[in-house]
Amino acid sequence: MKSQLNRLQAAMPDAATPEIELVSAARAGSEAAVRELIRRLNPRLFRVARGIVASDIEAEDVVQDTYLAAFAKLESFREEASFATWITRIAINNARMQLRRNHPNEVYDTVTEGDTPHILVFPGQGSEPAETSIARTEIRRLVEKAVADLPPDLRLTFILRETEGLSTAATARQLQINPITVKTRLFRARLLLRASLERKLRGGFEEIFPFDGKRCTDMADRVVSKLKAEGAL
Repeated sequence: MKSQLNRLQAAMPDAATPEIELVSAARAGSEAAVRELIRRLNPRLFRVARGIVASDIEAEDVVQDTYLAAFAKLESFREEASFATWITRIAINNARMQLRRNHPNEVYDTVTEGDTPHILVFPGQGSEPAETSIARTEIRRLVEKAVADLPPDLRLTFILRETEGLSTAATARQLQINPITVKTRLFRARLLLRASLERKLRGGFEEIFPFDGKRCTDMADRVVSKLKAEGAL
């Protein structure tokens, strides 16, 4: 363990470092490994949380609480599934608990959102023409609104399948439901999204509810700071 930590500290982990090595180093107290895991997982955990709670702010709180809980009890991770699967389950549970706290009188399997959530604008990256970037941003706003308006159970299934690219079997394991239920929810979600919108944006769902750049870095800074304050890092 110590030699693995020393190796990761000597050569900063990057996108090529296997997840299991990062988890082992994080267990040994490697801040660099913790930050790399956060960088990799931020988009998925934010989207999953945003698929359950009603706003970006609530989703960020869920993600931060998820990291703090996971990294504080890494010894309970038995490696029976991937670390990403394990921590995603924690995020789902945290998001559902937060939803119950914030909306105690709602019925969670049929709840629909009343207010339109605030959606942050993140223009396209690179040197693409301005009109292309504007069009991309507007299209994403339309898709985010359509997805956000789905019933929560359909929304989370849709995000895991279409945005995160999980298979039906993996989604079923993640949500602890039958694969047939996954297929049924996904079918219903697609029906609720206007056919014209789906045709226009086919292949672009991976860009909705982004969580990168400064937001990603800030999340890592906050989590590392709290872990150090609690003596978990």
